[in-house]
Amino acid sequence: MSETLEREIFWAVHNDLPREGPGDDASTLRAFSIMQGLPAAPKILDIGCGAGPQTLALARQTDANITAVDTHQPFLDELSAKISQANFAERIQLRNMSMFELSFSEQFDALWSEGAIYAMGFEEGLRVWRPLLKPGGYVAVTEISWLRADVPSEVFSYWNAEYPGMRNIEENLERLRRAGYREAGHFTLPESAWWEPYYDPMQNRIAQLRKKYQGDAAAQLLLEAHSKEVEMYCKYSAWYGYEFYVMQAA
Repeated sequence: MSETLEREIFWAVHNDLPREGPGDDASTLRAFSIMQGLPAAPKILDIGCGAGPQTLALARQTDANITAVDTHQPFLDELSAKISQANFAERIQLRNMSMFELSFSEQFDALWSEGAIYAMGFEEGLRVWRPLLKPGGYVAVTEISWLRADVPSEVFSYWNAEYPGMRNIEENLERLRRAGYREAGHFTLPESAWWEPYYDPMQNRIAQLRKKYQGDAAAQLLLEAHSKEVEMYCKYSAWYGYEFYVMQAA
């Protein structure tokens, strides 16, 4: 199966979804409310911003100055149009930049990353990003986490293959402490944050693409892999979810 086809199907499934992963505005703002003692207009770095629903939610509800970075230029172009429409150009700056190679002359009051830190690994990302924080600054990230100990073998095998770095909440809290932070708070995203902005529109997209790629066995296999992820959550949402971790530089 060609890498080109894999990329084609991935972006065909994900392009223009309301969100590129589980999340909602209410959870974004709840995480922000945990950050006590920030300046009136904090400087926030949004890492792996995608098309920026969380970026815009923060801009609408706070006076933050936000730098949003991603490597997928179409996402940044889409976000740029929304920024202009909302008249946020003075408070949101966009950079095409990898989370692996973040380079800034300034430090930030808060780092934000929803559904993206897994690309580096939870603990590694927190360690690498820490120098970007001002003393006492905050980090808020969402990370897929085990919620229970009695994980059925089917879903454990699935996620062990997809994301071997997946851990439970207590293990992640220990990892953030090792990376030089103290826990400020954490909470599990509601199931609605998986379905309404992400899985429901994704399933509709997959159904459309199955018709488009009818007769293409390789494409159908890739689409089935995306459907499998939805199936796992439908069956096992009690055992895993996205946890919003908010922490402060120790």
